[in-house]
Amino acid sequence: MGNHIIVETATNGCRIDKNVYGHFAEHLGQCIYDGVWVGEDSPVSNIRGIRTDIVEALKGINAPIIRWPGGCFADEYHWKDGVGPRSSRAPIVNSHWGGIIESNDFGTHEFFDLCDLVGAEPYICGNVGSGTVHEMQQWIEYMNWSDSTEMSEWRRRNGREEPFGIKYFGIGNENWGCGGMMSAEAYAELYKKYQTYVRTYGDYSIYKIACGPKNDDYHWTDVLMREAGNLMDGLALHYYSRMFSSGSNTTERRGSATEFEEDEWALILRKAHDTEELVRRHSAIMDRYDPDRNVSLVIDEWGTWFEVEPETNPGFLFQQNTVRDAIVASISLNIFNQYAERVRMANIAQTVNVLQAMVLTDGPRLVKTPTYHVFEMYKKHQGARKLLTTVDSEVYRYEPYEMDKVTASASQSDDGSILVTLNNVDPHTAASVALTIRGHEPRNISARVLTSGRMQDHNTFAEPEKVTPDAFTAINVKDSVLHFDAPPQSVVAITLL
Repeated sequence: MGNHIIVETATNGCRIDKNVYGHFAEHLGQCIYDGVWVGEDSPVSNIRGIRTDIVEALKGINAPIIRWPGGCFADEYHWKDGVGPRSSRAPIVNSHWGGIIESNDFGTHEFFDLCDLVGAEPYICGNVGSGTVHEMQQWIEYMNWSDSTEMSEWRRRNGREEPFGIKYFGIGNENWGCGGMMSAEAYAELYKKYQTYVRTYGDYSIYKIACGPKNDDYHWTDVLMREAGNLMDGLALHYYSRMFSSGSNTTERRGSATEFEEDEWALILRKAHDTEELVRRHSAIMDRYDPDRNVSLVIDEWGTWFEVEPETNPGFLFQQNTVRDAIVASISLNIFNQYAERVRMANIAQTVNVLQAMVLTDGPRLVKTPTYHVFEMYKKHQGARKLLTTVDSEVYRYEPYEMDKVTASASQSDDGSILVTLNNVDPHTAASVALTIRGHEPRNISARVLTSGRMQDHNTFAEPEKVTPDAFTAINVKDSVLHFDAPPQSVVAITLL
């Protein structure tokens, strides 16, 4: 049968928003402290306390936007604790993540410094769960007001003369759960109240993002769009590819990130494929209230979620990252690209040392994960024109799970180059692919592949290059069609000029 991919270059597709390739950094485990932040006096190379290698790694994937400070942490974070001289900042208990002391050394100014160094847009998530309307209003004023007020003068005394100019602001996080255990109706009323005071100061208009649904809670989406769709710019969906125990026992079973067999491989990749149904059905509800698609579906938490690595703090959510995670990333990003008309931001969880991380750190050492390399292979999709892509795929089946063996997406950059990204989820057999680019004569073809010998393979500090992209040259062109075999358990990126 084979696998057939057809890319149409004549269609006038929308742009794939660069923010689809966004990131998420929460005050959780060693994401911020020892991950992003080591302090100015650290022997680890740093720029004003921010790890130099983290900055360079994020620049290497053109990280476009970073969400902060949470996550669940956001709805217990009081921003005033994290500004001013660090010696006078009040420590708090991080009750969500390990019950440890949060020093507040990394706050608003440090976060904007990180974004400036990386070249990323800041995306701040505000506190609805335990915060007040006044507190949120003052934070916006502190960041965005230019004339002399109590908040803007405080900002100046703390070292920032000009406004920060925050644009992306989330009004609460998971308010159906850790952000307050609210009903959709209750949160919709609070959202309308809080967003009223997230005001535009000067030229700094705010892109307001409402807390959206968990997984397949379509009622939540319906209520928020009906009650407040005209008052938001984005609605945030959270979905993780993870496993659960079966039957009436609802206790979550997460499984190991590195010690698994094909049944768990297939389950997690099936969960990643399910992202498409969620995006499609939530988008359909949004279309009823917003047919012009002015409101974005923002998937600002996504990725895999397994058991923590042995002998690590269970509240720190430190997990390794294998070939399986790389293919989850590939499947997910292909879906986001395909639905670019509605999906205009996504933020993988998380940036450093937590869940499906881009990089892992250990003292002065840093290792890039397989997921990092997928983001690097896909980075030219950012801001490029989406090309209509259809895939006629074989089926990969491992009972009781089945799914398309191949998923793909394509885009064309302003320089005329075309990027086609695809994966083969089958861990045993290659995928024979025929790729047709209609309206474009294939020439100057270059390609890379990410794969490894075992589905459990991952990069460690001892073997940091175990899973990295290699050149992929086994492409034949016949009658303007590209023919190749995508290796088992692989991600492939093809560039045509």
